Amino acid sequence: MEENLAAVLYKAHDLRLETRPIPEPLDNEVLIQIQSTGICGSDIHYWDRGTTGRFTVKDPMVLGHESSGKVIKLGQKVTSLAVGEKVAIEPGIPCKLCHLCRRGRYNLCEEVRFCATPPVDGTLTRYYSHPANFCFKLPQSMSYEYGALIEPLSVAVYSAERAEVGLGSKVLILGAGPVGLLCLLVAKAAGAASIGITDILQSRLDFAKELGADYTLLANGHGLVTAADLIKANIGEVNAAFECSGATSSLQLGIKCLKRRGILVTVGRGTPEVSLNVSQILQKELEIRGIFRYANCYQKALDLVSSGKVDLSRFVTHRFPLEESEQALKAAHDGNGVKIMISSFNKN
Repeated sequence: MEENLAAVLYKAHDLRLETRPIPEPLDNEVLIQIQSTGICGSDIHYWDRGTTGRFTVKDPMVLGHESSGKVIKLGQKVTSLAVGEKVAIEPGIPCKLCHLCRRGRYNLCEEVRFCATPPVDGTLTRYYSHPANFCFKLPQSMSYEYGALIEPLSVAVYSAERAEVGLGSKVLILGAGPVGLLCLLVAKAAGAASIGITDILQSRLDFAKELGADYTLLANGHGLVTAADLIKANIGEVNAAFECSGATSSLQLGIKCLKRRGILVTVGRGTPEVSLNVSQILQKELEIRGIFRYANCYQKALDLVSSGKVDLSRFVTHRFPLEESEQALKAAHDGNGVKIMISSFNKN
């Protein structure tokens, strides 16, 4: 085996490449040769600020949680996987015992250990050991890059479920970053009749249009009322709004564009406290639903891709080897491309 190179963050803008011991899988784990890892917004925040949300890097931590790879060793009790199989890694490991876990809401488990969430190390390395029941078998024909994209796609699947998107739904997506664009694809697959999307970058909106958005709006330069009027004039009031940017103005715009009894899901991460028009929320009986990762969505996401209902072929726009992880983070931070992928073995 090659040495176990890992991208380790010590503090903001202090990323180091280190060689770590190759882990030995526990009885219910598998050892995975990591192939592809996508860069998430949380990786960018940790690298740029040393923190994201309530989590702060206090000790050295391996980045990365959107990963796929090949099983190269089995723990003694593993029977669900075989050496040589491709897997996508669901990165959150819950306690499995609390009332939330027992109800299937394990994403909300207070004891969950999530890759690259302090103090838990992530998957931006060459070899990683993980519980077998949180590794999902990929079709042999599916690329490792697609396997890594299953993680953010699961966020989109969970968001669409929480927003109750279905046949005939009218949908507004606020923010055309990678997750917003994946929400667009999932909403289309779920049967949405019309989908509008906003962003502050025209290049992202052009890409969203190519992916099937019915209406796009360059949000900067428009006031709240004008933006809402333009959206409603083109696709009407919407059943569901996905806030994927973290911007307070997007939350406000989503509320203004929703139909009575519409649903707003908060996918993006912004400032902890925001100002919202409570009168509109009350008068229209709107629901605002939080999104925290996902639960029971990995297989659904895999099925969407393997069936062809969701096409990921154009999502990965930039590729870097593990040795250039910092350059990859800088490129993602600067907003280059759509999805940036890191290869642990310099292969796609």
